[in-house]
Amino acid sequence: MNRCLHVLSPLALALATLSVALPAFAMPEQAQAFNVKPRFIGDILMQTYDGDSDDLLTAGLGRAGIQSASAPTVSTPPTAAELRKRAIHGNYRALVDTSAAGGFGTLYGPMISVSAGGTVTSPGDGRIAGTEYLAFADRGNDGGNVTLMVQVPAHFNPKKPCIVTGTSSGSRGIYGAIGTSGEWGLQKGCAVAYADKGSGNGMHDLATDTVGLIDGLRADAALAGADSHFTADLSPSERAAFLAAWPNRVAIKHAHSKRNPEADWGRDTLDAVRFAFYVLNDRYGVKTPKGKVRTIRPGNTVVIAASVSNGAGAALAAAEQDSERLIDGVAVSEPQVQLQENDRVTVRRGAQVRSGSGRPLYDYSTLANLLQPCATLSPRAAGSPFAVAVSPVLAANRCEALAARGVIDGDTPEARGDSALQALLDYGWEPESIPLTATHFAFAVPAVTLTYANSYGRFGVEERVCNYSYAAVAGVTPAPWSATDAALSFATGNGVPPTAGLQIINDAAQGGPTLDGASVTASTGKQDYNVDGALCLRELWTGGSVDAARVREGVDAVRVKGDLGGRPAIIVHGRADALVPVGFTSRPYLGMNQLAEGRRSKLRYVEVTNAQHFDGFISLFPGYDTRYVPLHAYYVEALDRMYAHLTADAPLPPSQVVRTTPRAGNPGQATAITASNVPPMSLSPAAADRITVRGGSVVVPD
Repeated sequence: MNRCLHVLSPLALALATLSVALPAFAMPEQAQAFNVKPRFIGDILMQTYDGDSDDLLTAGLGRAGIQSASAPTVSTPPTAAELRKRAIHGNYRALVDTSAAGGFGTLYGPMISVSAGGTVTSPGDGRIAGTEYLAFADRGNDGGNVTLMVQVPAHFNPKKPCIVTGTSSGSRGIYGAIGTSGEWGLQKGCAVAYADKGSGNGMHDLATDTVGLIDGLRADAALAGADSHFTADLSPSERAAFLAAWPNRVAIKHAHSKRNPEADWGRDTLDAVRFAFYVLNDRYGVKTPKGKVRTIRPGNTVVIAASVSNGAGAALAAAEQDSERLIDGVAVSEPQVQLQENDRVTVRRGAQVRSGSGRPLYDYSTLANLLQPCATLSPRAAGSPFAVAVSPVLAANRCEALAARGVIDGDTPEARGDSALQALLDYGWEPESIPLTATHFAFAVPAVTLTYANSYGRFGVEERVCNYSYAAVAGVTPAPWSATDAALSFATGNGVPPTAGLQIINDAAQGGPTLDGASVTASTGKQDYNVDGALCLRELWTGGSVDAARVREGVDAVRVKGDLGGRPAIIVHGRADALVPVGFTSRPYLGMNQLAEGRRSKLRYVEVTNAQHFDGFISLFPGYDTRYVPLHAYYVEALDRMYAHLTADAPLPPSQVVRTTPRAGNPGQATAITASNVPPMSLSPAAADRITVRGGSVVVPD
């Protein structure tokens, strides 16, 4: 492997193998910003990969290595290179279905290989040579470090430059979009501009006072200083007092930074693009006696804002905020986006009509967190994939507690479960999402809800909002975070506990702090998935307390307008999405955009049947494979169509419903997917499939 590492930070220097400075341009003061290193960019780590032993897209694993369920081995302690390899493996597999039967390697996935000299081999196993640039966007020593990264493949063509953004989805680290935007952009020959959105895997072990660095290695918090990915805002005496009362706790960046990072996700995405322009001009700029002349600029570079989930929301926010016209087009999937309130928006699907501009994430996630465990007992949810993930006993106890408080109706667990499920449907979930209730509650909703409660309210770790905290456990009680789990957290964590050996703790449990899912609720004396905590989190949205006002203020700070400035855009979304329902997000965004832009609007919305939020679940939980198709295939198509539109003036498909066909077979043994299962978007969809919008009113075919 050809490796060269440029490090400017003294701390990073001690960790590196080679070190020289990445030069800034010697340009006059009046030179435009793309010719000089942006002021917000800190020290830059640069590393070149040969496309054989290591590479940009698969970390040297190739397609087979990414498909393998066995994580790459690491040393004790692991090296930064080993952490990177493992992070790429884990993040790739978390975001897409990597099974061959599910389409990996045929419909999408690593399709080419690129040598260090830029030779493209197709088909290939995904190894792509190139150079990776890593830096913090440092806006002051206030815990606000945002990780940015630019990957430049060896076959990048400076005569036809392109950039695609890869803002991480969820709370993932800097490699969180490697299998989505990274996969498409690197194979296309584009530079990929990544951002971790100021969340990532920032984990401060308060007991050992250790933190993560930009490359995943861990260090003493005091030694790390401003190079820390995240250090909790506690003085030494405050930290000691907190640990005396609540031992072994860990602070999580997305939850505990006190910054509400989502308010800056658009800016972070734009900063990643600015970083990319700097990197590309440093590498390809034309040398003159007076320095370098910018040759790669917004006017001659195709820039597509793209990502999935809340990374997609960040891409939309970036396009809305882009006063410099850095971005040419948008292609996103399943965006977690929150709109400013507007009663002029309506959405009609069949006989169902909903008014208003959707619902904020915290609103619908807290309701899901409250009702979903009970809803799994509805007869309508029978046969759901991996329903065993939710205990029927604990679910019945949750139903009983909710009925006693008048939240739902019914005299039996089944009737109460049906009441809870109907409440979700009435609130805006689609009927197609019913089978997802169990797995989403078991593996996503509580973690997301608690993280965003802390983030929107800017609560510190010491405030333990709703009597929750994070820690490792021994059995069901808080315990020291193991050195092994901590050392691997950069690679194995997704930024939202439960993750990397850390769990959600119910500090108000009967008998003392206990693993949340196993705790006995103090008010009921039963195991019911901590109904007290779920009600408290919900009341932070519906209640009148000071803390609730803090949360609502944080939500208001992240709302967007729906105005893309006339840029062409494609949004794809799965109709069955139960985590980010279409009725709260993409459908009303189309209406808001039409109100904002009118005839200037070039937004297209494509709703895909039999598709949901977590493609990574398709081959993981039997029954997903026979119900759901990979939405990622349509994300790739959206990027292809947007690129063709921007480079060759190819037409964009009209807004439409794409009707897919799930694979045949028994759960867990579905037949291999073919192109017939996932038909392409149509340039002339039938009237029965066409989505229309007029005067803010969106009509979606049933």
